[in-house]
Amino acid sequence: MNILVAAAHPDDAEIGMGGSIAMLAQQGHSVLIADLTDGSPTPRGDRETRLAEAAAALAALQPKAGPALRRVMLDMPNRTLTHSVEARHRLAGVVRAHQASVMFVPHWEDAHPDHVAATRIAEDARFDAKLTKIEMPTPPGMAAGPPIYPRWVFYYDISHLRRMSKPDFCLAITGFERQKYASLRAYESQCGAGSAQPGQLVTADLPERSLAMAAMWGERVGTGYAEPFWIKEILGLNGLDILT
Repeated sequence: MNILVAAAHPDDAEIGMGGSIAMLAQQGHSVLIADLTDGSPTPRGDRETRLAEAAAALAALQPKAGPALRRVMLDMPNRTLTHSVEARHRLAGVVRAHQASVMFVPHWEDAHPDHVAATRIAEDARFDAKLTKIEMPTPPGMAAGPPIYPRWVFYYDISHLRRMSKPDFCLAITGFERQKYASLRAYESQCGAGSAQPGQLVTADLPERSLAMAAMWGERVGTGYAEPFWIKEILGLNGLDILT
């Protein structure tokens, strides 16, 4: 299965579903993370630093066997990410190139304008990727693909809102929680000593907090660690043997 994880900034995908990314890759799925921006400017860390950290985080999530995890950065503007036809077509080109059948995108409710814009861009890119008789831009290093409509869009939690909503399902990530932790630790400029900024929710203990949250969700579904997801459509099951 070809899976595309859309993220407004490097570290969003790891915070929201780093354990799930590692697990899905280990299961043999082809997983591509699409960072819409490079995350700079930011209070700590420049473009070069953020890109190096993103590469280190990707290495931490790599499977022991199977297809390698990949990452592409679309170079849209951080802090002023805008839902536009150009933006959604750029991501639609990635959807086609990867032939994604499943997309993971940020939850649609958030205080961060970039996250909200990323969700709108991704939802529309899903639709635009299926349109015939129109070309979509393809990032360097990727080959253009034919029109495709991803079957599923799931939403992960990367929220700046102080909310706790009931997820539609959780993915058990027990055995992959340390990879999630290591991927977050790779973002030293964002999660390292001295990274805390007044009024920001991202703090130096974010990796530990993320593990604690994963343990909480895991307890709710009867496993060690889990990550929550939401869906706007009806999810069908072929049986009950997949339940934890």
